[in-house]
Amino acid sequence: MKRIGILSDTHGTIIPQVFDFFKDVDEIWHAGDIGNIETAEQLAAFKPLRAVHGNIDDHIVRLQYPEDLFFQVEDVHVYMTHIGGYPGHYMPEVRTILQDKKPELYICGHSHILKVIYDKNLNLLHINPGAAGTSGFHKQITMVRFTIDGKEFRDMEIFEKVRS
Repeated sequence: MKRIGILSDTHGTIIPQVFDFFKDVDEIWHAGDIGNIETAEQLAAFKPLRAVHGNIDDHIVRLQYPEDLFFQVEDVHVYMTHIGGYPGHYMPEVRTILQDKKPELYICGHSHILKVIYDKNLNLLHINPGAAGTSGFHKQITMVRFTIDGKEFRDMEIFEKVRS
């Protein structure tokens, strides 16, 4: 059993509530647009970090974190990328990857819009945690935490805060 915290689009800023919301997670997953290597290092010093780079990330972040990440937690195959779309609206190259690799969990960021959607056609759970940073067009700062137990997802919780 693993407790996971997911965030995206920090754009170089970590709000203090990240550390409280993720205090009991085993790992943090960052779905891109980290903003700078210092932000990644701060998260990695707090909890084990898995991350992908996003479109605003510089060469330093891109050297450390790939565009696509494939891994397994418990009995769940995970695919994480920054830009990819959501069920019914996947980018063509992401749709091909999802059809070929058949992950049970697909995570992306980029849109700054929180989405948790089960894709019946591809038999996977899609999570976009929205945006956890303070820059961008979003009005809400959002993050997600949940438990993976075997192949089961449970105890999903959303952090939501009006951006000041």
